[in-house]
Amino acid sequence: MKYHFITIEGNIGAGKTTLAHLLAKKLNARLILEEFADNPFLSKFYESPDQYAFPLELFFMAERYKQLKELLHTTDLFQSITVSDYLFTKCLLFAKVNLPAEEFRLYQKLFEIIHQQLLHPDILIYLHAPVHKLQENIKKRQRRYEQSIPDEYLLKIQETYLSYIREHNIRTIVIDAGNADFLGNEEHVNIILKALEEDHSEGQHYFTLP
Repeated sequence: MKYHFITIEGNIGAGKTTLAHLLAKKLNARLILEEFADNPFLSKFYESPDQYAFPLELFFMAERYKQLKELLHTTDLFQSITVSDYLFTKCLLFAKVNLPAEEFRLYQKLFEIIHQQLLHPDILIYLHAPVHKLQENIKKRQRRYEQSIPDEYLLKIQETYLSYIREHNIRTIVIDAGNADFLGNEEHVNIILKALEEDHSEGQHYFTLP
């Protein structure tokens, strides 16, 4: 394996955590999962976004930083690969969508101080799925506070991710996940594993799941 720190990203409901579990198992990798359920502002944010966006994003950034700092600086002799179901820059991307301009500028200053202290992934796997697929997955997992997420919000998140990836020329495996069934179709996971065996240059590399 050429990549020792693999990060999976994508929109809400794209299948990040499911894929992270499966890849970690296949690669005997250490697994880092976002602990979103511990955020006390999450359900409140969906009810009143203007009021709770800033504390929501600050809490997420603090928790992600703490988690990555602890896990990525702990040596494990038996697991040389780490798979994470989030990119730390996710903090900035969601904040850009959720915060008004003045709050975002403050948040961005804090982010830049913290971000430089962390290890960056060797490669990013980005799961790209159409909004109707995301909504299907969101409904299936039945988290109460997610059930009324509008399509427009998901589109904004998607556009923000794609713009960031293009502008920063990150080494990215972009997966067309419109037909993704990671639990039911082992071939879909194997396609991604084969993609990880290649020596990718910086930029985007596209793969489709049949």
